[in-house]
Amino acid sequence: MLETERTILRPWRETDAEECYRYAKDPRVGPIAGWPAHTSVENSRQIIRDILSVPETYAIVWKETGLPIGSIGLHHNDLAEGEDEAELGYWLGVPYWGQGIVPEAARELLRHAFEDLSLARIWCGYYDGNVKSERVQKKLGFRYQWTTDAVPVPQMGETRKGHVNLMTREDWLCSH
Repeated sequence: MLETERTILRPWRETDAEECYRYAKDPRVGPIAGWPAHTSVENSRQIIRDILSVPETYAIVWKETGLPIGSIGLHHNDLAEGEDEAELGYWLGVPYWGQGIVPEAARELLRHAFEDLSLARIWCGYYDGNVKSERVQKKLGFRYQWTTDAVPVPQMGETRKGHVNLMTREDWLCSH
């Protein structure tokens, strides 16, 4: 469990399915990040079981209510090929947009990644048009690496233009 001023980052639980669905059903949340809106509480429960219940993936829990309002995690996938690398991914429920919550949670997760997990590089990407995610990454200090015109987005059955950013342990240490 990790903690920030306004949030607690803790593992997802199947009992979080209703709150997960409350925010992940909104078509403004998942599709822009490359995954379809959730279709039911049971769909959210299945996604918690199959996708979100993995090491280093956390529910962003709003301290005021004790309920999850989004998700953040460090993943080993396409961009993060080495053992000392991860990709930062996140989403947040629409009512909480524009309050600096993702940057706040991400700063703590980056601290954890570089200090506790001794990772060397954290990758982060966004699809063209996702200006909120672009803004978060700039605010955190990620540096632009490259753009790819035809990135497969399998869950959406399409290709998109994708932008990739990077933060190294050295970048993080210099900014802290």
